[in-house]
Amino acid sequence: MRVSLGIMISVALLAPSTAMAQTSLEGPLVVFNAGSLAKPFNDLLQEFKRRHPEVKPAQENSGSLEAARKLTELGKIPDLIGVADYGVISKILIPEHAGWYATFARNAMVLIYTDESIGAGEINGQNWWQVLLRPGVRAGRSEPTLDPNGYRTLMAFQLAERFYRQPGLARRLEHALGPRYVRPKEADLTALVQAGELDYSWSYLSIARTAGLRHVDLPKEIDLSDPNLAEWYGQARVRLPGASRAGSDSVEFRGEPILYALSIPRRAPHPQTAREFVRFIFSPAGKGILEKNGFLVLENPLLGGPDRPPQDLF
Repeated sequence: MRVSLGIMISVALLAPSTAMAQTSLEGPLVVFNAGSLAKPFNDLLQEFKRRHPEVKPAQENSGSLEAARKLTELGKIPDLIGVADYGVISKILIPEHAGWYATFARNAMVLIYTDESIGAGEINGQNWWQVLLRPGVRAGRSEPTLDPNGYRTLMAFQLAERFYRQPGLARRLEHALGPRYVRPKEADLTALVQAGELDYSWSYLSIARTAGLRHVDLPKEIDLSDPNLAEWYGQARVRLPGASRAGSDSVEFRGEPILYALSIPRRAPHPQTAREFVRFIFSPAGKGILEKNGFLVLENPLLGGPDRPPQDLF
């Protein structure tokens, strides 16, 4: 018994305490994230800094595709990248700029609006497309080549055409929106709706909830939220020019249930801090922050890519 106790004491003296481990992190933590992750990741970073006061978070918000291009075209390497579509990592960053990804949350496509929007008193999940096609209705969407919400909007149009059995509906809806109210990311459009400059905007359920805006709950066959409808969603496809890896001039995205993902790039400047931040995101406290921001948090992450991430991250 004395020998065992001595061993236990020796191990305790040699191993760093949890408190010490929590205060050992310091320096920058650079995060590139999707626009719809701006608030939740800011909340996560602020809580992470509270736990590790010497860490200096730096957050850059943009469309997910634009964030990826910062790595592939500008050579700007963050410590962590979080995107609104895991396909941005798997199709654009892997294998040169990232070796793995982990999904962490789901979302749903919605139309956000206010009480002053044209048709606000009657729009619903069945007649929304008729309201958007009315003369004078101002509706916005994000740029597909920069932001997944943009190409998901086009997918929603394709799925609506099939679901409502309205030939040509996708083209009519795209034409009705026009280029005037296209912005780099869906989060840019929220302020326009709030200010009354737009009647409707294509967005995510999480943004509608955190912004306190009214929203149209679309049929599951259209909102890209239901894992059980993956085959149905796959009928929608959008090809984007100039968005793929070097050597190819375009990349195709197929309709899929919305899955957010993150990764630590291969040449991350501060990988240890990034790993601790990932651990925090997947902790009960981190998941709670995501849920508070309107996300549907995954019970277990889905992992992809040629490399195996550290097993203790999740």
